[in-house]
Amino acid sequence: MNQHTQGTALITGASSGIGKVFAETLAARRSNLILVARRRQRLEELAESLSRRYAVKVEVLPADLSQEQEIRRVEQHLLQAENLTMLINNAGFGTPGEFIDIPIQRTQEMLNVHVVAATRLSWAALQNMRQRDQGTIINVSSMTAFLPFPTAVSYCATKAYLNVFSEALQRQLQGTNITIQALCPGLTYTEFHETQDYTGFERSRFPKWLWMNAEDVVHSSLHALSHKRVIVVPGTRNKVLVWLMTNSCTAFFLRTLVSIRQRLFSKRPPMRDARQ
Repeated sequence: MNQHTQGTALITGASSGIGKVFAETLAARRSNLILVARRRQRLEELAESLSRRYAVKVEVLPADLSQEQEIRRVEQHLLQAENLTMLINNAGFGTPGEFIDIPIQRTQEMLNVHVVAATRLSWAALQNMRQRDQGTIINVSSMTAFLPFPTAVSYCATKAYLNVFSEALQRQLQGTNITIQALCPGLTYTEFHETQDYTGFERSRFPKWLWMNAEDVVHSSLHALSHKRVIVVPGTRNKVLVWLMTNSCTAFFLRTLVSIRQRLFSKRPPMRDARQ
């Protein structure tokens, strides 16, 4: 095992997409890893590959962060982690459709994953990091935090929370060596849109120039850490879109256009609880 590691990073939602790329990138930089996701087999396969290729320690921690007891279990791991240098709150999912048609249990699960878990895991990580006055927390947010999509009510709200939480927390930690970031990617080539919630979704509905690779998103995030920026929007096009979303002269027009487009492409029967 490589004795010259760069500390330990815990990554949620690590079995695919942006979380997996974070794991691969940090392992290549000689960070030990704690990988958290629901799918044990995927985690174990990734852990075996990364430990073999990069000679780092990779621990697997299967957990469903929509469940209270599972959040507590990951919290304890963070409190006890040796030389914890980074927490990446990446776990998340979407529930497109009319708020009233989405089972409230599913919305509660989203709140647990995006808000409750991210907040509590950040608290636990800081208990560990402040002992050495060193560490980084990356909360994976979204461009939707800047634009309240009418067909993604709870998703937009939870991502807006992550942005405000990250900005306020970084201000509170001013003068320390602990860095907080809210990463706000746009459309990204991952498995995010391949769940049951997105049945019928077609990437072709959105122009190719709007999409980014997960590798580019992660590169932008890690590169921005040296500049101490809290809100990080990867990609020049995405930055322009966020400016348009937040500029008072263009925001109303853009919101109206997005609302019309979303409603045209989201006409579908009310969702049923996937657990039934």
